[in-house]
Amino acid sequence: MILIVAVALYLHFYPNETLTNFYHKQKQFLVNEFGKFSDTKLRLKANKIYLDLENDLANFSEKEIKHLKEITASRDNVKAFHLTFCKTAQRDIDFHINNQKKVCATINRHVKML
Repeated sequence: MILIVAVALYLHFYPNETLTNFYHKQKQFLVNEFGKFSDTKLRLKANKIYLDLENDLANFSEKEIKHLKEITASRDNVKAFHLTFCKTAQRDIDFHINNQKKVCATINRHVKML
């Protein structure tokens, strides 16, 4: 932490574009790594989406269930699916439209915890 503060002070008084860009990239990397390391239980477990949809799986084909398992394998996958298909009008070719709506509705209930 002392090193980060020292670099920040140096860059403040002696700006250098190359060093400033390097500093910001390294700082973002450290923030992301600390975020992963100190992840709390308040985050959404990816399989929660699958568990919430378990009662509706009779309406899903085997291909759709397999795709749903892939999506719910990690929180990053759920977030990517949400941003790509739920936030836009784009269709996922692996899901029937009604099943995609069910998946998106379930993710939307938990979107604040992504």
